[in-house]
Amino acid sequence: MKRVLDIVGTLTGVVLLSPLLAAVGLAVVLESGLPGLFRQRRMGRGGSEFTLYKFRTMTVQCGTEQGSFDAGSSARVTRVGKLLRKTKFDEFPQLWNVLAGDMSLVGPRPEVRKWVEAYPHRWAQVLSVRPGITDPASIEFRNEEELLAAAPNPESYYRNVILPRKLDLYERYVETRSFWGDVGILLKTVWAVAGR
Repeated sequence: MKRVLDIVGTLTGVVLLSPLLAAVGLAVVLESGLPGLFRQRRMGRGGSEFTLYKFRTMTVQCGTEQGSFDAGSSARVTRVGKLLRKTKFDEFPQLWNVLAGDMSLVGPRPEVRKWVEAYPHRWAQVLSVRPGITDPASIEFRNEEELLAAAPNPESYYRNVILPRKLDLYERYVETRSFWGDVGILLKTVWAVAGR
């Protein structure tokens, strides 16, 4: 049932949003050039790596595809990127990751290898399921950028405060996940984003 929800929900989203997706991609390219998409290697189910897609919201910088950390810094964020981040529309290209089977609509957010290796025993349980576009941690930390920007050491704050709390929520999701629970998370995500 979960995979059916993923496929039906994703295909519906792609069909309904395709004109808007194309317009957003064009806006990104017109403002800051190619590529329109940001690609980064993330850890998926069973610890296998896959390429995650987003609309690019920052100026191009070498190394980001491997997970270089630029937490809390808005210096490279473009004008279009600011709007995409606020509305979370930059995440929509991950619908292709869902169709490919690398991700689910709902599930723990995928991380780069660096942060998985920071807490390997906890991630072992989390990566027993497909990562997702949204989950309870995405809702709780929808203002994560502001928290990191306010921290004296954003990288340390992420590793020692935010990531352990996310892992608490990821583990709880894995233990209690259900079809109707996923539907509820999707609705809460829409409500949280609309309320920003």
